[in-house]
Amino acid sequence: MRLLSYNNTGSFSLTDYSPGTTNIPPYAILSHTWGSEEVTYKDLEQGIGQHKIGYQKIRFCGEQARRDGLQYFWVDTCCIDRSSSAELTEAINSMFRWYRDATKCYAYLQDVSSPTMQDGDRHDNPHWKLQFAQSRWFTRGWTLQELIAPKTVDFHSREGTRLGDKESLERIICDSTGIPAQALRGVPLSHFTTSERMAWAERRKTTVPEDKAYSMLGIFGVHMPLIYSEGEESAVKRLREEIVKDQKGR
Repeated sequence: MRLLSYNNTGSFSLTDYSPGTTNIPPYAILSHTWGSEEVTYKDLEQGIGQHKIGYQKIRFCGEQARRDGLQYFWVDTCCIDRSSSAELTEAINSMFRWYRDATKCYAYLQDVSSPTMQDGDRHDNPHWKLQFAQSRWFTRGWTLQELIAPKTVDFHSREGTRLGDKESLERIICDSTGIPAQALRGVPLSHFTTSERMAWAERRKTTVPEDKAYSMLGIFGVHMPLIYSEGEESAVKRLREEIVKDQKGR
């Protein structure tokens, strides 16, 4: 695992933690939807990327983490070296655990705006509720586990305004996703059938076809190698085979 921290200059540095390391410090983690000009691991290594659109999300996560008393934070776009297939496989198979173990999880909603909203009227604003319920964040494959795995998720608008968390916004989230409240509250996922959990992802989309299956690994607590040329059908078939093997092994 690789974590970000602020330098005294206002830039970011990366710290590596080997698999199995037990002394990983408390950290915040970002949940978001990918867009154009994301900052990559190589960008940070080379000290560039500050002018990319995606840099705003990294800065937001770091500043919010600091306000919450956390020195370290994690952002998937730049904390994973995607040029290494071994590292990418390890990261994707560990992703659910990384979100589960985070001290804070921030969902950054690029398509929700609340520049002038006051705390007192935030949840009574019909326009804001509609934006939130229709956010692209609720339609993506990877954000399913990012919603369920953490104990709590704080939702922020693109201006960085805190909108609430998955407890205070539970009704809207359940209506928008079809996920039962019990799953959001931390009830063990084994209490839900395979069909129920698969249904949570039916309307979600991933940019890469195989990620339709890979993004569900943590939801079922299974691991498998990644084959980014196999196609969605084959990846889902292998996922189901791993689920059956896991259930038989209990």
